[in-house]
This record gives sequence, structure tokens and C-alpha cells, in this order.
Amino acid sequence: RWKGRRRRVAHFGLDAVHFVASGNNPKTFWALHQHGDAFWNRLQRTLDNHFNPILRPNNTKRGFENGTFNESLLAQGFSEVINLDSTRRNFDQLPQQIQEFISHMQRRDYPALLQPDGVCGAGTKETKENFLNRLAIRRTWGEGGGYVRRVFLLGKESTEDRGVNALLQMESKQYGDILQWDFKDTFFNLTLKDVLFWSWFKRSCSRTRFVFKGDDDVFVNTPKMISYLRDQLKKPQAHKTLRDFMVGDVIAAAVPIRFNESKYFMPDSFYKGFYPMYAGGGGVVYSGLLAKRLHDMSKRLNLFPIDDVYVGMCMVRLNAQPVHHPAFLTFDFPNKEEEELCSYHTILLVHKRSPDEVVKLWVHVKKTQAQCWDVPLREANK
Repeated sequence: RWKGRRRRVAHFGLDAVHFVASGNNPKTFWALHQHGDAFWNRLQRTLDNHFNPILRPNNTKRGFENGTFNESLLAQGFSEVINLDSTRRNFDQLPQQIQEFISHMQRRDYPALLQPDGVCGAGTKETKENFLNRLAIRRTWGEGGGYVRRVFLLGKESTEDRGVNALLQMESKQYGDILQWDFKDTFFNLTLKDVLFWSWFKRSCSRTRFVFKGDDDVFVNTPKMISYLRDQLKKPQAHKTLRDFMVGDVIAAAVPIRFNESKYFMPDSFYKGFYPMYAGGGGVVYSGLLAKRLHDMSKRLNLFPIDDVYVGMCMVRLNAQPVHHPAFLTFDFPNKEEEELCSYHTILLVHKRSPDEVVKLWVHVKKTQAQCWDVPLREANK
């Protein structure tokens, strides 16, 4: 149970890790026998047993010295920690997209095919075909310069693709903002984008203060976003609070969708339990400090098909919580609020908008800047 009892057991170098039960009952945290659990829960418990010395007292010295896990142990790949074949009970009964996810969920070493040149900052989750979305973002809220740098995160259209698409290569050469990896771009691989992005970020953008990660069909009020983030830097003890800083449209007490027609369908044979609190919807902002901590934590957590939920799982184990802000509109404006002159000056993000709508909204925000400059962000009661 994600809201269940937590116990600090060890330090992984920089961060304390809170081992949390991977199921409905917190008592299962101590269960060494894994029969009867869902597929993902069994895999995660296997990983926890490996890293947690309390669950393997006879092997304590091998992985745990003076409260810190050996680097050699942390460097081991998931396939060396988990015997996937031993956990494939009822594998053939899972949906095809889940089977495909499982077949590749242990691999995280995909090479980058295209990389941006000296770019750090906002990242948008992309597919290769969404050129018009990318173009609209470049011309509006994601325009480079000043405090904003953009990166578009892509996989490949199919596993049969050889090399880099010629048009995408030309686009990358012209704009220098494409980060593409050699894996198939699917909905369930969005989590893989997060993990690979965190790794790239830690290597290439370690001094960046904030990261915005969003879909390519959102509108962002960039001036308001920058102003809001500046305010976070001015707060007392900001150097401490920013370690855990994440803000967005926070969803709590969510449960897996068992309706098999939904793209979020999660069979109980794959995962049992509640979902953790997570920031969902079209976009989320987190600190650069947290991005590096998420990267480290992701090494101890099996990939999960839904990216926002996976980030929430990492946050739970970091003993951190995302902050809800009503200026992140996942499901558009309520009632007739959008019709107000300054409505788009009260938001940080709205989902979703077409490329043409994004361009028109950007013109509108610029045009009404003088009239609406002092309008506050939306409040929870609106």
C-alpha cells in the first residue's frame, strides 16, 4: 500500500530510500515468498529483497557496508538482479501491449541517435510525426533564449527503422533541440523517456534550476511560469525545499483502471495495489536537484507502463510529495472562465490545444500583457 507504513533502512550514497510495500497489504513488505502476487509487484519485491539487507540477513556484508550500498551492487543491471523467466507466470494471458512492455522493461541502455547542442531546460514528450506541434512550440511558449531552453524527446516510429529519419535529421540540424533514442515510440515507453532523460540531464544539464516536462499539445504561459519559479527561489530555505520540489495537477488516491478498452488499462495480474500520489496531465515542473535524485532512485525501481505513476512511485521512495497547483489545467477551463479577457494570464498550463490554437493563444497573451500583467494565478476555489 503506497500510503502504508514506511521505514528508513539505508542510505544509497546521497539519498535515503524508503522501502514501501509493492501491494495492497503493508505486511507483504516482509513476505519472502512471492506466490500469488501480480507480475510487477513480484518483480519489485525481488529487487527490494536484493537491495534491502534486512530481507537478506545472510548476505548483508556483500551489499551493505557502513550504511551505504556498494557501488558495484548498484551498477548491476536489472537482468542481473532479477531472473525475469522465473516470474513469467500467466505471461501469455496479459494484453499484448503489456507483454511487449515486459519483454523490454529491463533494458535501459538505448543509445541516443540525435542529441541537442548545448541545450538544457524544458522537455516535451514527442512522437516523430508531430512536426507541426514542435513548430508551434518553437514559435511560441518554447521559443529559445533567455531563461528557456527546449528539448523534444523522441523514440523511433518502429523497431524496423534503420538509422535516423532524414527529415528528422534535417530538423535536428536546423533547430538543435531533438533528443532521440533507439527504441520504439509507444505510450508505454514514455516511462523509458523519463529515465533516459534523467540520465542525459544529469550528464549534460546538472546546473539547470528547473525542468518542465510536458506533452506537445499543451499551452504554457511562459512568462507566468518563469515568474512563479523565481518566487520559489526567493523562499526561505529554498536550497532545502527545492530538493523535493515538484508542482502540477496532482492526483491522489487513484486506482488502476481495469476497463480493457482504456489506454490506461492495467490488469490485476500485472499490478495490484493503489497508485501513489502523482502529478498527471499535460505537464509538470520539478527542480534540477530533484531530477538528479529521480535518476538515482529509478535505478532501484522497475519500470512501470504509465510514466506519471512511475514518477510518483519514485517520489514515494524519496519521501517526497508533488505540490498541487490549480493553475495547471489538465482538463481545460471550468464553465465559461476561458471567455474572460485575462483568463490565460491566470494559468501556467492548459491541456490540450492544437498547433493553430497555441499560436493564436500566444498572440493573445502578448497582446493583453499590459492589461493583465497584475492578474494573479488561479486559486483552488475557482
